[in-house]
Amino acid sequence: MLRIEYAYWLIAAFLLYTSWRKARERQVYCAAFWGLLGLLFATGDAVLAAQQAGHELPAQLAGCAVIALALIAPRMRRKAHPETASASARLASALRLGHKLFVPALMIPLVTLVVALIGEHLSIGGYALFAKPQMTLTGLMLACVIALVAAARVAHAPLLQGLSEGHRLLDAIGWAALLPLLLAALGQVFTQSGVGAAIAALAGMILPEGNAFLCLLVFSLGMVLFTVIMGNAFAAFPVMMAGIGLPLLVQRYGANPAILGSMGMLCGYCGTLLTPMAADYNLVPAALLELRNPYGVIRAQAWSAAGIFIATFVAMSLLVFR
Repeated sequence: MLRIEYAYWLIAAFLLYTSWRKARERQVYCAAFWGLLGLLFATGDAVLAAQQAGHELPAQLAGCAVIALALIAPRMRRKAHPETASASARLASALRLGHKLFVPALMIPLVTLVVALIGEHLSIGGYALFAKPQMTLTGLMLACVIALVAAARVAHAPLLQGLSEGHRLLDAIGWAALLPLLLAALGQVFTQSGVGAAIAALAGMILPEGNAFLCLLVFSLGMVLFTVIMGNAFAAFPVMMAGIGLPLLVQRYGANPAILGSMGMLCGYCGTLLTPMAADYNLVPAALLELRNPYGVIRAQAWSAAGIFIATFVAMSLLVFR
């Protein structure tokens, strides 16, 4: 049975492989950074089990490792990797392979979707193939492995080359590869620390009584603003929903929670297009494409974000109170 833990172990193995490569290249800080991160991924279940059993030391050690990562990150230096083939050779290979290049990329969403939809019904000899908790993420893990094999077959290259390319891309991204994990945790930190309640109190003092439209506007702009701050609409959503969405729009003004949630998230995605905190969407492509301006992607997306936000807000204001 495939479980989500296997995904974490695969990630840990890759990070430890990267650490080993960095140690061989005598990049001490990079080796320590990726090695510590790999150990955190590999021992996460053990730390959680120990904490549930009442043993706090493993969790404290994991916290120390996270602090060490923050101290090591500024000392990491990116090293340019020489291209494995000339530009003309890469172009000739792309022309030879043609549309087959899309096969590995399309395998990832296809396999993930299949597992998410019918994974719970798949079994061999009465044994389920997939564990029900976090089945979609487990499917994504399987999809990535299948895509790696498919890419090797399509390109007639060894599997080890895929790991080497992954190592090169991780080098190009650097410590920013951790931002999605950190920002996802930040949303929970904000929620647990009472930011939503503080926003609710502030909104109650500032917003005029009975003005549902203005309340909706503040909620939508707040989704954009908090997404810009945290880099992730999923992190902004619980804060704004707890502060304004549920207590004011849903309970006081009778807004449709399904429409408010879905279209509010789309407003938050507009903030994703505008912030360097969403590094995996905005800074990483600029680094991989070697753009002169690291914020060139954000500048290109700004007008699209404004247009999408205006259209979404107008539609939401027409639909959410019906």
